[in-house]
Amino acid sequence: MKQILLATGLLALPAVVSSTQDAKQLPEIKQDDPRLERLRRFFAAYDSPLSSAAAEFLVAADKNDLDWRLLPSISIVESSGGKAYANNNVLGWDNARRSFTSVQEGILAVADRLANSKLYKDKDLDALLATYNPVPNYPNRVKAVMRALGKGLDEEVAALLPKI
Repeated sequence: MKQILLATGLLALPAVVSSTQDAKQLPEIKQDDPRLERLRRFFAAYDSPLSSAAAEFLVAADKNDLDWRLLPSISIVESSGGKAYANNNVLGWDNARRSFTSVQEGILAVADRLANSKLYKDKDLDALLATYNPVPNYPNRVKAVMRALGKGLDEEVAALLPKI
């Protein structure tokens, strides 16, 4: 009987649970959230398979009080928007060596780390990005994607994508 109760309890857990997450319920992203459509269109214009993960990026940003454009922009720079990655690590975490059980778990874990780790917490965007990846010009590359994402998807922004 205990085994059945244990199995039932496990089925009731959220789909993604990791050591970096707390028990707080994840924020809900409404389908009419303008960021959601903008992010989906952005990934689609970049021919990124992460278009279907747009809501996960927003949930992670909202849960951790991060700029909603940060994680998708890191994914563009680190994995070409999910075109080239391994182990569900679309954000290149730990020099792309870290393995996650799902893309969503990776997004939530990295967001939590950026918001709460002593290495990143309370740093401005340039310092945070330089810590994330010390390669020269890395902060500028991510911020260029963030600017493009923030502007929406007109022909001018779409023309910028291959240059990033």
